Amino acid sequence: MSTHARSHAEQSYSPLYFLASVGAGGLAVTFFMYLMFWVAHPGRPVPVFEDIMAAFSTGSPLLQAAIVIAMTGIAIFGVMNVYLLVWNLRRIGAFSASEAGTQLAGSNGQVQIMALPLALAMTINVGFILGLVFVPGLWSVVEYLFPLALVAFLAVGALALIQLGAFFRRVIATGGFDCARNNSLSQLLPAFTLSMVGVGLSAPGAMSTTAMTAGASVVLSTFFLVAAVTLAAVQLVLGVRSMLENGVAVEQAPTIMIVVPILTVLGILVMRQDHGLHVHFGAHVSAGETLVFLTRLLSLQVLFLLLGVTVLRATGYIARFISGDERSVGSYALICPGVALSVMGFFWINKGLVAAELVTKFSAGYWALTALALAAQISMIVLMLVLNRRHFSHRPAVSVPVPAE
Repeated sequence: MSTHARSHAEQSYSPLYFLASVGAGGLAVTFFMYLMFWVAHPGRPVPVFEDIMAAFSTGSPLLQAAIVIAMTGIAIFGVMNVYLLVWNLRRIGAFSASEAGTQLAGSNGQVQIMALPLALAMTINVGFILGLVFVPGLWSVVEYLFPLALVAFLAVGALALIQLGAFFRRVIATGGFDCARNNSLSQLLPAFTLSMVGVGLSAPGAMSTTAMTAGASVVLSTFFLVAAVTLAAVQLVLGVRSMLENGVAVEQAPTIMIVVPILTVLGILVMRQDHGLHVHFGAHVSAGETLVFLTRLLSLQVLFLLLGVTVLRATGYIARFISGDERSVGSYALICPGVALSVMGFFWINKGLVAAELVTKFSAGYWALTALALAAQISMIVLMLVLNRRHFSHRPAVSVPVPAE
């Protein structure tokens, strides 16, 4: 008998482990919200290293503490994001060639492979944040980086569309999609992937000073916006119908809340487009219109969160897969909604309420609302650490030798 240390993730690998990388990247984004809305960045749509250092040298002790926390969080979860991405990339090839991979490719779960381009797109976004926060002088060459970013996101988008095309080619041309087993919202993963590509493509539209670059950004990101919304609408109806008829697939219950991160990502995409259209093409969106837009998105998110929590409680999901003895890679799908709610909270408070002059920035009411966004962030950090310990901590695995004939 021989023993060696193997984690649960290594023993039961699935492409959905890319969601661990996505979750870590999302947490890095939540820390960037501190800098985005608390550090002054005049003349730039986002704070850069020089803005952060200036704020740290002249700011109050509370602002200095927030900057230290933000930079530390971005560094830790940025590194975790990249590490988990590489960890998955080293295993996905062998999994795809295995019997389990072949079976997955012939089932409804074929779309799980689209967690790969989702993670790639998230890591590119995280890489840009790391550059803004830690690389001095980056803004002086950023106009040269924007075209490269567009090419990178287009490459990831092409990969996502190829994978999605392979899925539709199989299920539409030859049939085989099991509607009875579509009793979750797991089929919205491709829409999440396309929306993540789209938000990456929209960044130059909000930040570039070159009209051609901004215009290309708006056009390209619009394609992925439309594709994501169309796909999400179709699969949402199919998934809800199947759940009403067959009940929810318990292990996939967290996917009911996947609508939350999709809405946050698409909301940021639209706001980036609006900013670029305002700067370069004379289009104007008022603070009131932005407030209403963000409030509508947040309302939808709260509705799906309430539905998701109701279903999780009804199925006993938390007791089984978070605090109990069972493990499910789908648990990582719980991180994205909490992260997305935190990020949307920051945007709703600062770009919505404060911009519309309904709340004064840094007032007691401002901090009371911000505390809710921070609570969502902290809860997801705890959940991420718990899941990583459950899925990636190494434990002895026993292999029993085959008896001689």
